[in-house]
Amino acid sequence: MPPRSEEEKLRRKLLHKKKQEARKLAKEKKKEEKAQQKAVVSINTNSDKASTDDAKIKSTEECMFLTVPEDALRRVMCFLTARDLGVISMCSRYFNFGMAETKISHFFSRMCYVESNRKSPIDPWKMNVPIRMCANEAEARILIMNSLEGSENTGRLITKKSKRALNKRTVGDADEYIAYARFLEEAVSGYSIQKYSGKKASNLPPVVNGRFASVSPEHSLCRVGGDGNKSGAGGSGCASWGCGKRGQLGHGKRKDEKRPKRLLGGIGYGIRIVQVSAGGGLVRVSHSLLLTSTGRVLSFGNGQYGQLGHGYSPGKQLPDMLHPHYVEELSHLQCICVSAGELHSAVVTSDGDLYTWGDGFCGQLGLGDKRPKLTPQQVTDGGLEDECILTVNCGARHTLCLSEDGEVFSFGLGHFGVLGRAYTPYQYYCDSMISNLGENGEELNLTPTNLVSSQIEGITDNMAYNLNLLANLTLDDKSDQCIPKVIDSLQGIFIVGASAGHRHSIFLDAKGGVYTCGVGAGGALGHGNHLKEEYPMKIMKFVNENTSIIQISAGVDISMAVSSTGDVYAWGKTFGGRIGLNVPDADHITSPTEVLVEDSNEKLFRAVDVECGYVHSLIVGCDGTLYMCGGVGTDGADDGQLLEANSVSNRPYKVSDFNIWHRIPEPIEVKESANWKKYGKYELKGRSAMMAEKEKWGS
Repeated sequence: MPPRSEEEKLRRKLLHKKKQEARKLAKEKKKEEKAQQKAVVSINTNSDKASTDDAKIKSTEECMFLTVPEDALRRVMCFLTARDLGVISMCSRYFNFGMAETKISHFFSRMCYVESNRKSPIDPWKMNVPIRMCANEAEARILIMNSLEGSENTGRLITKKSKRALNKRTVGDADEYIAYARFLEEAVSGYSIQKYSGKKASNLPPVVNGRFASVSPEHSLCRVGGDGNKSGAGGSGCASWGCGKRGQLGHGKRKDEKRPKRLLGGIGYGIRIVQVSAGGGLVRVSHSLLLTSTGRVLSFGNGQYGQLGHGYSPGKQLPDMLHPHYVEELSHLQCICVSAGELHSAVVTSDGDLYTWGDGFCGQLGLGDKRPKLTPQQVTDGGLEDECILTVNCGARHTLCLSEDGEVFSFGLGHFGVLGRAYTPYQYYCDSMISNLGENGEELNLTPTNLVSSQIEGITDNMAYNLNLLANLTLDDKSDQCIPKVIDSLQGIFIVGASAGHRHSIFLDAKGGVYTCGVGAGGALGHGNHLKEEYPMKIMKFVNENTSIIQISAGVDISMAVSSTGDVYAWGKTFGGRIGLNVPDADHITSPTEVLVEDSNEKLFRAVDVECGYVHSLIVGCDGTLYMCGGVGTDGADDGQLLEANSVSNRPYKVSDFNIWHRIPEPIEVKESANWKKYGKYELKGRSAMMAEKEKWGS
């Protein structure tokens, strides 16, 4: 290639110089464009801030709640639900500050109202009982302060404004009151709603057992916690304690717990619990049911009799569930009420259908026979297919369900009089077990080989008869104990609540009257005697004292109730302080007696819920505190109240560091590391550990 000439070299230099200048001009132009864009953004930001401030001032001037007179605002507040208060408070921070005083009126309207106020939108039930749990607004202030301070160290989440209010001993702003109002609406008014995307909103039944707490002879369940971010506060989670050998506590271990321990797995934080039910009996098997705000049902505990509703496992077994699991057979339904019995379970759907499952050896499933069911089955016999069921309550071996018309249907073992109606005896079909069929279908009357002869030494005629019945027992039974039937003696009385105990039943009418039937052992019926009642009889002591009842609970020969003034009444067996009555000279009470909570004389206490078991009971206060009567022995200890629990023996004692409605942070689940077991000088290791040491042992 010939060398370039001088002219060619000069031309190339000039061309290179022009390209450099062009690049330089392009860079400068880009810098100028970026600077202009920044200037435009800053101008827009300042204008947006100015417009926002103007909007705030304008919204402040035009805020409806700030222009309404104070007396009118107090009246309007009485008709707003906790959900509405939360929405308004999030939209207007000025309303949050203005609610510091008006919330007293809102609280007072929930704790004291008469029949005329029953027409408010927060009241879905048909009771004509005036509520008088608060005398005036001064008491309302005290009760609100007790709800914030009266539970010691619960670890609750507190806003900065609420902290300043507590330090100044004032009612403060409304940050914490929204969660408390939600708890009050469920506890006093019975107002709770299921509302979520894709399905119609449903009101939960106003009077149910297990709204906040539930007990079995072995364990206890209680709603607690929630941080208010994902599932809302006011008792979104669940805590359990007691005996846990069959997994009924839901903590993943077969371990007893002396104190309430919260369930993990997002319960209360993403999964809101609206009802709990602890099932079990004196046969030492227990299980638990939880109802979520989306209408799903969780079950855990003993599954030996199919009471969990999960059916067979892949190995054709009925294992215990140590963690809560959804009942998949109910996934297409929206449930509004759950109940766990001794060996069976039941739910009610938003369409008014009743489903039962578990052991039905006494007809307690209501399916027309005594066969067990491992998955939920709809109950249609006895006319329930055309009825709209509102609530259900499972006892030891019987079941009670209420319709929207105030009628009560009962089915199961009627031997103790718990059904409250007449019934036909069980049919055992002994003749079909004695006769055999020939080859051509003719009936051959042969001497049965399975009959027990009374001629055997030591066998009486009565014993031989009973043994023959057991030997020829069949699960097909046409007795109306296996079919739901209306309790005729309660016709014309509008029943709003029912509680099924071990050997007796309690009913609550719309006017606050209480009716009982069944075995009167220990005075559990409350009629002043120990007699058995085949049909419901009204407790006259409440009538004579003009006491109206709003909540009832039946246990094992014990009963409790809450009046419209927030007082607790109990009757039945008293040994071990199981119902909170200190009666040194008697082990039973045959008529309703008021229970004095340990600090009733020191501060105001109003109860909103009670739950009875076998050797213990629970009382829920209007401030969210929990009181226990008696106690379940854990880790091999004896049942009964601990002496250090209360200075006064057999009286209710407060569960320390526990409050139902307080917002508390989500617990962190700590997974325990596995410890290697050593056998002699060798150690069991995983594959990763063995592969890490392969160089030591060679390839």
